[in-house]
Amino acid sequence: MQTNLVELAEVFAAFAPLFTQPTYRNALALLEGAILAVGSRTVASALRAVGLQDDRRFSNYHRVLNRARWDSRRAARILLHTLVRTFATAGQPLVFAVDDMVERRWGPQIKARGVYRDPVRSSRGFFVKTGGLRWVSLMFLPHVAWARRVWGLPFLTVLAPSKRYTTELSRRHKTIVDWARQMILQLARWLPEWQLIVLMDLSYTGQKLLGAIRGHVTVVAQMRLDSRLHAPPPPRRPRQRGGIRKVGERLPSLKDRLADPLTGWICLRVSGWYSEREVDLQIATGTALWYYPGNPAIPIRWVIVRDPAGRREPRAYLSTDPAMDALEIIRLYVRRWCVEVTFEETRRHLGIETQRQWSALAIARTTPCLLGLFSIVVLLADRLQQLKLLQVRSAAWYPKTVPTFSDAIAAVRRQLWVNRNLLQSRSGADPYTIPEPLLCRLVDALAYAA
Repeated sequence: MQTNLVELAEVFAAFAPLFTQPTYRNALALLEGAILAVGSRTVASALRAVGLQDDRRFSNYHRVLNRARWDSRRAARILLHTLVRTFATAGQPLVFAVDDMVERRWGPQIKARGVYRDPVRSSRGFFVKTGGLRWVSLMFLPHVAWARRVWGLPFLTVLAPSKRYTTELSRRHKTIVDWARQMILQLARWLPEWQLIVLMDLSYTGQKLLGAIRGHVTVVAQMRLDSRLHAPPPPRRPRQRGGIRKVGERLPSLKDRLADPLTGWICLRVSGWYSEREVDLQIATGTALWYYPGNPAIPIRWVIVRDPAGRREPRAYLSTDPAMDALEIIRLYVRRWCVEVTFEETRRHLGIETQRQWSALAIARTTPCLLGLFSIVVLLADRLQQLKLLQVRSAAWYPKTVPTFSDAIAAVRRQLWVNRNLLQSRSGADPYTIPEPLLCRLVDALAYAA
């Protein structure tokens, strides 16, 4: 057995305790098929990719998704700890991002689907609606050294059913903000010894969410320019009666500060902006309590960012750590863009929106598994990079100097293809025997040695 294949097998062996041995072998076959398949990611296409199209027990592979008993939350925890061990830097906080995506799906059997704004095809002045499933994903955002950039690595993804679906089932409807709160609190329980920073966009920014999680994580998010800001409450006088005030006097809104000619602006050149450019920006910053009646008062550091050339609209950001540097807030929030890159890469290379499951359980498992497969491929590529087996594919019309995800999945496929051919080219092999997937052979000794 080659050393590089043992390195790859160790990644999959970590998930063995989730399954019974027969289910684990079937899950490995589907996982290998999902990596090797090109085009749609149905169970049938995965089986064809690993040479199991003649296996008459094909229904067993469908049961991995629609019937087998295994805990996807435990799988997410195993994947998270593997990612942290591989890419985390000692002494540095871990950065995460939460965001949602709409998977365009149709069919009468897909009950949880709804109609949502399509973020891919919509723009500021053009609104496009689409039918499908909404997923909320929590991603780890480390700096991958060999890629020289930050990657969004999904590990926990949940389905947020439509309100119509939950009403029909007489269940309490959870918004994407409710799901995000549960996921972030779960993250804090999984990593109690780490300092955690979570990035989120304007859709999730609210006092109730921040009030529930700010004791566990630091939030960096976009905020509205017309948000209500207050000074800290004055100290209570001796023998003062009445309730304890949450906030002090009302402060000017960020929109007012933006229009005020007396606002002090700081000129900065920010590197690592979108598209890895350097830009000149003007910022104004301060601290305040963000408060609306009926909600908790959130201590924040706010930052207004404007373009001195006027090409970009002014925006405002916040951190629930008032001591955080304003430039650090901007640099952290820019990392959130890699989440959109991950969603696009999973659609292009891993077949998101091409799966065809109709079972409710299979639907709830397949998309999170494909998103998690993105992170698994990056883990495998990291092992190959350590073995000097990760190559950069370039062309005259597309020069590249660092690997991208297409290079990562190509390197993993190359190792599986080459070693599959070597293992199945034995003299005297029975041509009528159904070939066993390569990962099943490699992982058996590692996963069940005990």
